Amino acid sequence: MKAKYNFLALSLFLAFSAPALAHSTLEPATNSAQSNTALQDSRLTLEQIISIALQQDASREQLFAQSQATLSSGKAKATLMDPTVKFGFGGVPVDSFRLDQDPMSNISLGVMQKFDRGNTIELQASQAEQQSQAVLQQAKAREHEVITAVTALWLELGYNQKAKSLLLQQEKWLTQLIDNQDSNYALGIGESQDVIAAQLKLSQLQQKLVNNSQMQLKLAAQLSEWLGNAWFEQNGALHASNQLDWHELQQTLASNTTSQLRYQLLMRHPVIQSLDSSLQSAQTQVSIAEEAYAPQFGVEVMYAHREANNMRGDPAPDMVSAYLTVDIPLYTGSKQDKSLEAAQYQVGAAKSQRDAWLARMGAQLTGLISDKDHLQQRISHYQSQLLKQAKAQLAAVERGYQNNSASFGDIVTSSITQITIELELERLITDLNLTNNQIANLIGDYATDSLNKAQR
Repeated sequence: MKAKYNFLALSLFLAFSAPALAHSTLEPATNSAQSNTALQDSRLTLEQIISIALQQDASREQLFAQSQATLSSGKAKATLMDPTVKFGFGGVPVDSFRLDQDPMSNISLGVMQKFDRGNTIELQASQAEQQSQAVLQQAKAREHEVITAVTALWLELGYNQKAKSLLLQQEKWLTQLIDNQDSNYALGIGESQDVIAAQLKLSQLQQKLVNNSQMQLKLAAQLSEWLGNAWFEQNGALHASNQLDWHELQQTLASNTTSQLRYQLLMRHPVIQSLDSSLQSAQTQVSIAEEAYAPQFGVEVMYAHREANNMRGDPAPDMVSAYLTVDIPLYTGSKQDKSLEAAQYQVGAAKSQRDAWLARMGAQLTGLISDKDHLQQRISHYQSQLLKQAKAQLAAVERGYQNNSASFGDIVTSSITQITIELELERLITDLNLTNNQIANLIGDYATDSLNKAQR
């Protein structure tokens, strides 16, 4: 009976504790599912990474702030000078210091205002806008740099991920080859040197896999400049690609084949736009220097209150004085002339700087387009000939293996040759996309509409 009661108690305990046990068992599974969902959410796309990078880039924010500071500082300078207020006593006798003793004694209050020469204020306001625009264009140039850098890292990461997949296929074939060589050696129909040679190839391949993993971590670490160290430490995994859609870029290049049309494309680059704004600012400075030859006017108004009586015994009336001042630039040789000369030289320097940048960027664009054309030719050769020949060779070796005219090692060699050609093709495709990325940086046509909107 005691055993019966014990069994009944145990059954009741299990019955009541079963829901709690079930809940505690399901809770880790639920947390695991939530973690997997968060991991999937953290697999960012290229467009998302670029958007985050532009928001987190401190250099871009610094340039935007500097642009606003330049504009505010320029507007502060493009205003009238503050008026001068004069207050004092005049004609006070030194024997008594009384204001009601002499009719000439007075308490005076005056205001003086000077005006800038010619249209200097309007020109300074315009120059402030131009200088601010130059810095703003530098911020847009920084956006180009960020988009180009992030896209390049994405393409390289995509290539390394694809390369790892191909290297793992090679490792699989080499492992099978080693097993085959071991079996042949055990049966006495193989040589030990064949086994050692296969093991050496496998070790070399494993080093490539280690280097590949190191490169992927390095690329992810470089992306953490914008995504943050927390992302790299907690996740750092991205499903990248070594190919992007450059349809718009190809259309732009196809419709701008002459050097003159491509020159117009380069003129849209933010760096050139910034240099143009700097040139306009230098030209405005020339106009400001020319205004220095104009006279500078000023007005002064004074009111004098008198406490004494006049000679007839009546209270002396108060007095008002008004003056017009003119600052005439008579000696211009050592001041105005030199300032104008310096401003004109600065215009020439700004033009030369812009022309130098255009020449440099034009040469870069020409070189990149040439690289793109040659890479497309090589990719076409790989796809139309080398890869087809490698596949045909593998198929022939497999038929020979079935007919006992080829060994398993021949199959492995042909398979590895095909994978090597595929790996070389992926490298060429990656280089082509990297070249397009650099061309897009110069002319502003990126891979997708979202990237173009992000940089705006």
